[in-house]
Amino acid sequence: MAGNWNEVIERADKGNFAPPTRVEKSEAEWRSELTEEEFYVTRQHGTERAFSSDMCSLFEPGRYGCKCCGTELFDSAAKFESGTGWPSFGAPVAENVVAYHVDRGHGMVRVETLCNVCDAHLGHVFPDGPPPTGLRYCMNAVALQKL
Repeated sequence: MAGNWNEVIERADKGNFAPPTRVEKSEAEWRSELTEEEFYVTRQHGTERAFSSDMCSLFEPGRYGCKCCGTELFDSAAKFESGTGWPSFGAPVAENVVAYHVDRGHGMVRVETLCNVCDAHLGHVFPDGPPPTGLRYCMNAVALQKL
């Protein structure tokens, strides 16, 4: 599992782990299953408005999965309040459920996170999270579902 920022960058540069399974659907199928906002965020790599979801303050025990395919992505034990307006986690539940793609544009390094099973855009990961990983998986709430 990407346990620190250097490992995230290495994974993004050298290739992601093989997913546990694959889910592939046509654009029409995704559009029929998702709301307009869910489709925009997950399939078109959009971003929801900060503080637009109460998921940021939801800290009940449980798991969070991909809105598109249901793959378990994060455990509530890794969730923390980042103050950014998006749900934040310190690590995914397994090394092969999140894929990383580095973006070195605009004079900075950002790492996009995708569901490794269905390629849904989830958000980004940053190197400013709490111990033990020091990572902040900043996720779009509409890309997640509480399982």
